[in-house]
Amino acid sequence: MNKSIENKRLFAIGIHLLVWAVLFSLPYLLSSGQSIELQRIIEHFWIPLYIYAVIFYLNYFILINALLFKNKAVLYFVINAAVIAFFIWLNFQIRDFFIENQPKTNLLQPPPIIFFVYIDTLSLLIPLIFSITLRIFERWVKNEAEKKESKNSQLESELQHLKYQLQPHFFFNSLNNIYSLVDISPEKAKENIHSLGTLMRYLLYESNVEKVSLKKEIDFIERYINIMKMRTSDKTVVTSEFPNLTEDLQVAPLLFISLIENAFKHGVSAVHESKIYFSMQIEGSKIIFKSKNSNRKKNNTDKSGSGIGLKNMQKRLELLYHENYTFKTQENGEIFETELEINTKN
Repeated sequence: MNKSIENKRLFAIGIHLLVWAVLFSLPYLLSSGQSIELQRIIEHFWIPLYIYAVIFYLNYFILINALLFKNKAVLYFVINAAVIAFFIWLNFQIRDFFIENQPKTNLLQPPPIIFFVYIDTLSLLIPLIFSITLRIFERWVKNEAEKKESKNSQLESELQHLKYQLQPHFFFNSLNNIYSLVDISPEKAKENIHSLGTLMRYLLYESNVEKVSLKKEIDFIERYINIMKMRTSDKTVVTSEFPNLTEDLQVAPLLFISLIENAFKHGVSAVHESKIYFSMQIEGSKIIFKSKNSNRKKNNTDKSGSGIGLKNMQKRLELLYHENYTFKTQENGEIFETELEINTKN
């Protein structure tokens, strides 16, 4: 970070030096090879430029930050009025000096003093206005950068909080599934505990990043579906279709789990035949995930979920993908469908 700041500072110094070098060279650059008296260059170009530089850097480095940006505008403009008045007086002394050293023949009647005051005032206001404009622009750029950094930090913190919120929720639902198998099928319960350990490793060590491999995410989803299927009876048919990826994509982790949880939570019945279907399609950079399940109303005694999953998913989608996703739900009688489309190139 320090090196980056130092490089920016050196670049700014280089730009300033280049600009002043060009300005001081203008008389020669515009002369087209014609000879110019050194006295005229000093009087009409170099001395005014030195004065402009003093006004510019006096304001740029000291007065603007110390007074104008500290709500001391009156004092700021009084000081600048005094500085400009001083340089107007100095310009008169310089002109008198050069006039005295000019040949006395063919001297034209000089313009009235008010003319020089007017011209000097306008010319000395230019570096003043330019310094104020530049400082205000730099301050705006800095404020925008700080706002962006603050927003990114807030976003990262919020996303991390949502992930921490999701993991215990996922673990809680999985343990409920395994608990239901302990008395019925201890061997299956053991298998599920082993699978759950694999899934928790993914949650703890591989999903703690902004984006993960879609291949790994699909493997996680398939393992999770197998755990959820263990809890269902023969009356529930679960099918899924996931692509064999030829080119891997990167996606935010754990986005689809909430849809799978929701389908099992509301699509399984102990007395009625139920169907649950999941599919994923890849179209270029787009991921399209669909779920379809029998629409069984949740029993109030069922504590398998608190409804946090879908809210969590939609909040993460909004934070991560903004307008680069669509999420739709549809209820057709006894069938509930969802469709989530994510454009990974956002």
